[in-house]
Amino acid sequence: MAEMQLNLEIKRYNPEEDDEPHWESYEVPADPLDSALSLLLHVKWHIDGTLSLRKSCAHGICGSDAMQINGENKLACSVLVQDLVDEDGDTITYAPLPSAPVVKDLIIDQSRFFEKYREVKPWLITDGPAPEREREQSPEEHAMIEDATKCIMCGACTHACPSTWADPDYLGPAAMLKAYRYTFDSRDDGAEERLDVVDSPDGLWKCYTIFNCNEACPKDIDITRWLSALKRRAATSQASTTA
Repeated sequence: MAEMQLNLEIKRYNPEEDDEPHWESYEVPADPLDSALSLLLHVKWHIDGTLSLRKSCAHGICGSDAMQINGENKLACSVLVQDLVDEDGDTITYAPLPSAPVVKDLIIDQSRFFEKYREVKPWLITDGPAPEREREQSPEEHAMIEDATKCIMCGACTHACPSTWADPDYLGPAAMLKAYRYTFDSRDDGAEERLDVVDSPDGLWKCYTIFNCNEACPKDIDITRWLSALKRRAATSQASTTA
């Protein structure tokens, strides 16, 4: 696939100036191996400097450039032109992640997302004095949480979830994945504290196993699998409490 000209349809919205969001079109040169982010930066730097978006590392690590691309939640830096279009003159659409207030253009307000993240206490909770050196963990113990540790908190999964769209109080898959990651960490003593948070109508039991989160995750984390494990842990904890 040779270099081509593509049409970018970008959803624009400035709440200080616009009554409603609207779409604007830009024609840009593109190589098949260009990232979707690089096309946006071409618009920003060479065509329309008023375009606003988030980005930082541009290498799929920071998670800041998650957005809807061709209707699917993706990291703009991690998806290539050759995976989005078939031929010269094709169109790529860009929109902000759904179910969050838009700050401007492709930038959403992530305040609620990170509030839910903090609710699950995403850090090691330990009893007793700290060890003289590191808290040891075997390879087998780490394997229980390794997949979940790959999460970069981009929000693609949470904003792909119908429960998030319908309920602003829902914790969301990203926060609950963090709850799994620490609850199943062999070095942690705070499982019951986290289960008190996630074992609720706005937590685990509003996850209906739709798998949108798995499909949206740029790190291919099996989110639904780990949330199911957390559900079993919560149910077991309930049974122990009532026994």
